[in-house]
Amino acid sequence: MGDLQGPDDEHRRPAGVSDETVEALGSLSKALETIERARGHLYSFHQLTGTADLELDRAVELLRGAGHEAWAERVETEILGRNVIPGHWTFQIVEAYDGTYYRVFRQLEQEAVNQLADGRDHLYEAEMKEARRTRNHPDHTARPDSPGTREPTGPFT
Repeated sequence: MGDLQGPDDEHRRPAGVSDETVEALGSLSKALETIERARGHLYSFHQLTGTADLELDRAVELLRGAGHEAWAERVETEILGRNVIPGHWTFQIVEAYDGTYYRVFRQLEQEAVNQLADGRDHLYEAEMKEARRTRNHPDHTARPDSPGTREPTGPFT
């Protein structure tokens, strides 16, 4: 089964992989994680804009009900369903981002990990964990199946 005191085999550096390579892959992974967050914000932008556009239906109805036909007409024709940038609704921006940038970035990062580290993800973080954890402490075990691992305790368990 191997050494339960260190990382599992999937998180051990393959023979011949240099410190510089591990650091570079860690940096590439961190950049991808940042892109994942940016993509999440893009989806938030997409959903929030869509929600606002749907709420305009109610605003138009309320303006008409209050006798403000001209304002209802302006909202309906000038804002409701409007492109957010020329020729694009937000779903088209998301699609363009995914196809032009996100998928390419994700694929490149995975190819780099596969070719430079035998497909082993998060080597940088696994080595950082090893360097920072307190040996023989039940809450600092190397992995879930390590001897001495205990169940979580506290107010949220």
